[in-house]
Amino acid sequence: MMGVMRRVLGMAIVAGLVAACGESLPTSPGSSAGDSADPTGENPTGAQPGGDASSSDGGRVSFSATIRSSAGINASSMPAFDVELGDDAGNSLLLTRVAMVLREVELELENDDGCDDSSSQSGRDSSDDDSDDDSSDDSSDDSSDDSSDDSDDCEKFVAGPFLLELPLDGSVETIITLDDVTPGVYDELEFDIHKPEDDTADDLAFIQQHPDFRRISIRVEGDYNGNPFVYETDLNEDQEVDLAPPLVVTDASSQTNVTLIVDVDSWFRRDDGQLVDPATANKGGSNEKLVEDNIEDSIEGIEDDDFDGDDD
Repeated sequence: MMGVMRRVLGMAIVAGLVAACGESLPTSPGSSAGDSADPTGENPTGAQPGGDASSSDGGRVSFSATIRSSAGINASSMPAFDVELGDDAGNSLLLTRVAMVLREVELELENDDGCDDSSSQSGRDSSDDDSDDDSSDDSSDDSSDDSSDDSDDCEKFVAGPFLLELPLDGSVETIITLDDVTPGVYDELEFDIHKPEDDTADDLAFIQQHPDFRRISIRVEGDYNGNPFVYETDLNEDQEVDLAPPLVVTDASSQTNVTLIVDVDSWFRRDDGQLVDPATANKGGSNEKLVEDNIEDSIEGIEDDDFDGDDD
């Protein structure tokens, strides 16, 4: 009887050790347990570009985000931060939340146009044509792998959609990390500002986690002249951001960072610098196109390896 009990106890200890070891294994090189490209938008960090994720020949590139504003940041409401804007006419705009839905990220090699085909496909994905969305989204993973295998002109990463909450405190926050990026010189970053639909699995998973973003790509909350507002847009747009100087990726020992700088100061302004009421920029509003054009023109990308928001 004692021998049987010792054997049972020994088996239990071994099982416990195996379970503990399994829980501690990382899901991808350089990531902690649980890091993955999460279609709900909760955990995009640790995602992999097309290709063999187990390879360690390429470098690591992270993508971060920050804001640019000529106005000051109001830290009086810590730990939350607000952005206060004004104009010569005495109008005031307080931004308390700026959130964007992003999808698909591409890095294009210098002097190569090979990403144009995939960019055109991305543009079709970003249209309001539901039939195109169905066909393109269903095959997005396969086409990503094919484009990576068939040419060396771009690194393509299909993630998301995922939610980017812009840090209104002016800090630089990492949103995605790509491992094993093919060594080379990259001069362009492409990504989609994306309106989640309810007809694809990834979008449905995202909407379940973020119901306020069903068919909404950007949401801004705040006060205009003391009156609360919510601005929403269904803007679907392929963004192409030039990297000047270009981003150089070497080998597995290299780690670089690209920071997206979003000039939120410009979103709700006319060309003369006067503020507009964000409520008038909602669907069908008089300033809808003005603000959407401002948003498209407000994003730039820089190499920012020290994460300070300044071009290296």
